[in-house]
Amino acid sequence: MRRLAGYTDRISARPGDHVGFKVSADPDVARYRADLVRLWCVDDHLDGPGVEEEVILADFAGVWPARQQPVRVGSGMEVHGAALTGLPRFALRLAFLSTLEGDRPQTLAATDQWRVALVSGTLVVEAGGERAALAVPVPPNRWWQLTLACDGAELRLSAGRFGGGREADAALPTPPGGLARLPLLTFACDPAGGDCFNGKIAAPRLWDGALPQGAPFADWDLSAGMGSVRVPDRGAQGLTAHLVNMPLRAVTGPLWDGNAQDWRVQPAHYDAIHFHDDDLGDCGWQDDFAWDVPEGLQSGVYAARLLPEGGGDAEYIPLFLRPSAPAADAAFLVSTCTYMAYANYRVMNRSNLYEMYLGQVPEVVESDLYLNLHPELGDSLYTTHSDGSGMAISSRLRPILNMRPNSTLSAFSDDGWIWSFLRHEGLACDMLTDEDLDREGVVALAGYRLVVTGNHPEYVTTRMWDALLAHRAAGGSLLYLGGNGFYWRVAFHTEVPGVMELRRTEDGSRPWESAPGEYYHAFTGEYGGMWRRCGRPPQTLLGIGFSASGFDISRPYRRLPAATDPRVAFLFEGVPEGVIGTQGLAGGGAGGQEIDRHDIALGSPRHALVVARSDGHTEEMMISKEDMPASNYMIGAPDNPLCRADLTFFETGAGGAVVSTGSIAWAAALPVNGFDNPVARLTANAFRRLADPTPFPLPDGAMP
Repeated sequence: MRRLAGYTDRISARPGDHVGFKVSADPDVARYRADLVRLWCVDDHLDGPGVEEEVILADFAGVWPARQQPVRVGSGMEVHGAALTGLPRFALRLAFLSTLEGDRPQTLAATDQWRVALVSGTLVVEAGGERAALAVPVPPNRWWQLTLACDGAELRLSAGRFGGGREADAALPTPPGGLARLPLLTFACDPAGGDCFNGKIAAPRLWDGALPQGAPFADWDLSAGMGSVRVPDRGAQGLTAHLVNMPLRAVTGPLWDGNAQDWRVQPAHYDAIHFHDDDLGDCGWQDDFAWDVPEGLQSGVYAARLLPEGGGDAEYIPLFLRPSAPAADAAFLVSTCTYMAYANYRVMNRSNLYEMYLGQVPEVVESDLYLNLHPELGDSLYTTHSDGSGMAISSRLRPILNMRPNSTLSAFSDDGWIWSFLRHEGLACDMLTDEDLDREGVVALAGYRLVVTGNHPEYVTTRMWDALLAHRAAGGSLLYLGGNGFYWRVAFHTEVPGVMELRRTEDGSRPWESAPGEYYHAFTGEYGGMWRRCGRPPQTLLGIGFSASGFDISRPYRRLPAATDPRVAFLFEGVPEGVIGTQGLAGGGAGGQEIDRHDIALGSPRHALVVARSDGHTEEMMISKEDMPASNYMIGAPDNPLCRADLTFFETGAGGAVVSTGSIAWAAALPVNGFDNPVARLTANAFRRLADPTPFPLPDGAMP
């Protein structure tokens, strides 16, 4: 039984960095024991090595008092300022579009003295314990405009369809003592952060006086500073608004007519923000203990292991340690973007979806049960908000329960097979996270000859992609040990580390899609969606790209004639003849789950060698959605030749090379027979040769 949850203020650290550990406990937990452990394998599969951890001496080790830390869920916009305290008469106007009906009040605007809210589809004003409601209903998914005016004697609310139409109004007398102060003005939530609104708010303006005329006292431009948590005020007072819990920006407003798809082209059409009652940007917990990373620790995967007093499952709070300077020839690129995209993925708790998609009965573990009890910890980018819109923003500033040992449907657990393999083979590899690479660019790769990926690096930023291209151009090599990598473009927040945005545009295998006109990231202004639709198919970087998915049986790879080419002799040294990957801990083979193919039409180098290929996949393996329109094969395996994983090698032209395995299940085949198997042998051969400084010559006639 899980009774603790926590997170850190950073996801990676170097010696000398300060790391804060934030922990919340169930009410019945009084104390817990904290230790630092180093992790390798993080899965207790019966046929694997089991969870491998080593306790490391740390100054925070010991018993700590437990406490329960609250989580504020739901987004809003807040305005603080002394200038608000002297407005006994005012007029507030805004446009709104609601996206969720229900009996629960949804606040549109409020102070500690009054509130305008939607209740059961009716617009109401509340003050002094009284309520007045408009006589006409306010249906969802239509733009409305409201005005709240105070002349000192009464509060009058009026509203109508945006751009004209029938108006209705209602009035309340002002409370005794009047409304002489507005110390805090909130939008989309009440001053305490509750009763959050689901929908869009646009063009909020405030006048000093009971009539909305002349220059506004405050005029918040929701189309400005899209990548910021601050909203500027075009009025003379400079009453900057602050966003809470990362509502979605760069969304269409009431003026949008479909002519602009990029919010930078016609900003006035994007003068809106989409708020949700289940947005979560930061749990905001306080540190329970902290750690200054000492010199001398090896780069690796570490965690604070917390054991509650009185029994219960251990909580692990992971941290990836980098060296002060490169200590190895290779860097493992930890797929933290993918971890964030799948953060707290609750598919196990949706058994009908799990069985339909994976063809299996769900296996529920303690983290799934804990998430059921703690919905405030948020979900993944694979689900939708309360109002049905897609979750486009994920944060690591919260406990991520499937970034723990023995978590289900977790790239973190699967990457543990690789970390354990590297340890078993004595292959030195420093840790580097996606966030590090995005922040520092190619500088983060300086000193490394080889970059090794995890088993599912699906989500990638532009800066990461550019850094890996630059690494290749400088003669560096890549070892891609996964499947369905470099598929979706994402963006990190420019002000708040650890917050990531995703727009799922018009193509790709996706659980939801972004609304029309909302395909461009707010954080960076970049067009979102698949990298293939952004003009960068994964084949151009890795030689292969996503081709098919299926989650029943994984298949082995059969060697192709190219395997005899002297250019790849190093791959097969000591690898027995015959098929490769006949066993594995994910589906029973090395080729499965999500697989990639070589395709010259999509940018695979013509001189690349496809040395082995998976075959014999079942009808559960279906080609990717983006390939269906262009394929004569609208069906899946075994009749579709696109349902295959291609083990591929090519030289880059600058002395480096790329080896790509093309399967999520490849990593789970490494531990078979104590890492003594063809998959492990071939992978070790690839690592050692790619990390070797001896350059790879480009074949005659080949173009890099």
